[in-house]
Amino acid sequence: MNKNTEEKIEQLHLFEQNLQNLSVQKQNFQAQLLEIENALEELIKSKDKVYKIVGSIMVLSEKKDVEKYLNSKKEILDLRIKNFEKQENKFKEKVNEVQQEVLKELKNKEG
Repeated sequence: MNKNTEEKIEQLHLFEQNLQNLSVQKQNFQAQLLEIENALEELIKSKDKVYKIVGSIMVLSEKKDVEKYLNSKKEILDLRIKNFEKQENKFKEKVNEVQQEVLKELKNKEG
């Protein structure tokens, strides 16, 4: 195997590691988003007092303020998830491109 092919294979490994890291981070944000969506659902159902956790204490808060805060956080997480998806797609394209180059080089070497 020539040096160029070896470098491309090494590059593929790096891309795949980066892709895995992105995937883990995206899953983390998706879990946070799910928590916020569940909290918003419960908030809508609540008719009584609403509490917000700040540090290690719960503080009585206005329902509309908590809802505004959660919706803001939800928007940010949505944007981050979309950003991760774009990055994932770019890495996947790059991985496919480099894989095709490596396969082509290996076939040429065999032939």
